[in-house]
Amino acid sequence: MGRINWGRVFLGGLLAGVVINVGEFLFHAVLFKDQMAEAMRALGKDPATVMTGGAVAVWNLLGFLTGIAAVWLYAAIRPRYGAGAKTAAIAGVGAWFLGRFLGAIGEMNMGVFPQSIILVGLVWGLVEFIVATLAGGWLYKEA
Repeated sequence: MGRINWGRVFLGGLLAGVVINVGEFLFHAVLFKDQMAEAMRALGKDPATVMTGGAVAVWNLLGFLTGIAAVWLYAAIRPRYGAGAKTAAIAGVGAWFLGRFLGAIGEMNMGVFPQSIILVGLVWGLVEFIVATLAGGWLYKEA
């Protein structure tokens, strides 16, 4: 069993983070922009002022950290499942479960956002995490 190649984890994770950040931008600012604005207004927030430069920077950082974590998970399970797309997809599902699904249950329980947005976001996120981990895993090589 080889050691994890941390340089490749970060490199692949950055690529995975780009995929996640682009996906999140498309979801929140393009495809579901009106629904997200309506949800913000329902929370008493002004949609025009919620996403400041600082907030966008934090969300982008979170996307990159999530990508790195997903590729790390891929590298960690590779010795057991073997290298390749199937293992990367499994790691993507694992990262999605820990990073998106569990939090969405809390959001649904509290009624923070409409359940329809949360459910569509979960499906979107599942595809996004799998594609991101596939991309990052493609760059990952053992030392």
